[in-house]
Amino acid sequence: MQQLSVDLGDRSYPITIGAGLLDQAASFTPHIVGKQVCVVTDDTVAPLYLERLRETLVGYRVETVVLPTGEAFKNWLTLQQIFDALLAGRHDRRTTLIALGGGVIGDMTGFAAACYQRGVNFIQVPTTLLSQVDSSVGGKTGINHPAGKNMIGAFYQPQAVVIDTDTLQTLPRREVSAGLAEIIKYGLIRDTDFLLWLEQQMPALLELDAQTVTEAIARSCQIKAAVVAEDEREGGVRAILNLGHTFGHAIEAHQGYGQWLHGEAVGAGMVMALQMSARQRWISDADAERCISLIAAAGLPTAPPPTMQEDDFMRLMAVDKKVLDGQLRLVLLKQLGHAVVTADYDVTALRATLG
Repeated sequence: MQQLSVDLGDRSYPITIGAGLLDQAASFTPHIVGKQVCVVTDDTVAPLYLERLRETLVGYRVETVVLPTGEAFKNWLTLQQIFDALLAGRHDRRTTLIALGGGVIGDMTGFAAACYQRGVNFIQVPTTLLSQVDSSVGGKTGINHPAGKNMIGAFYQPQAVVIDTDTLQTLPRREVSAGLAEIIKYGLIRDTDFLLWLEQQMPALLELDAQTVTEAIARSCQIKAAVVAEDEREGGVRAILNLGHTFGHAIEAHQGYGQWLHGEAVGAGMVMALQMSARQRWISDADAERCISLIAAAGLPTAPPPTMQEDDFMRLMAVDKKVLDGQLRLVLLKQLGHAVVTADYDVTALRATLG
């Protein structure tokens, strides 16, 4: 078992990583303040892990909300089901919400916790590789709008993140690859040694070798926790965590939420960011190709959908959260391991990348 910390003063919280944590009450009880618990999960995860968690939470009044699976349901209508259950169960301000699932469940449960009675405790229990290394850490919560992904939400930190690596054994291969996209991102933006390690360990990661995956999760969470500690509410450096996401979110919105997994869209988006960084002459063509090969080796797409045109990207990227005063900012690489958020780019290079 490994334990890290997200250092945010009196709102700091632990990230615990290990096998079998779902069965250990000590993973949860220090972070539950009252006797009421509401576990929010989806109809894919519930049959696999919900009963195990209920048994671990003996002694608490546990209610459950089982939502439909998928990005297509990350909306106001589905969110309302959480509020309905909390109100019907007369949950008070000492209740604790537990998000048991992937990034969609984590984002919606966190947003519900931020809103219910103006803020109640919640615990992240991510069950996908992508949510374990990215969305469960840092306090970003929210839902999608048809015009843009994650445009409605709040910064709201959990009490704890509990990462049971055993849950990865039930992941489809496509979901494993989606999680690897976010792991690769951390190497690209901040840690070239990690990037080299990923190149060497990719076969073991794809096979979910326990020791290798645990190391990848821990190193990813360390990088994200450090960035979040520097800039909790994305006023500056935290935006580098969005490498590939401006392009990727446009792909998701264009194709219809859930058609491309978030990690798949980020994979293709990172390729576009690498290509544009090379066009800017900030990184070499060789470095770009090396990283694109790593993305391909993870089983991820290396190009956007052929149905998307330049105008589609420009229209959808115009509602990206990094747009300020009408100006689109992008996360690009000045060199491998050094990402920047900038509006100072060659528009010709952008158009060539989108075309």
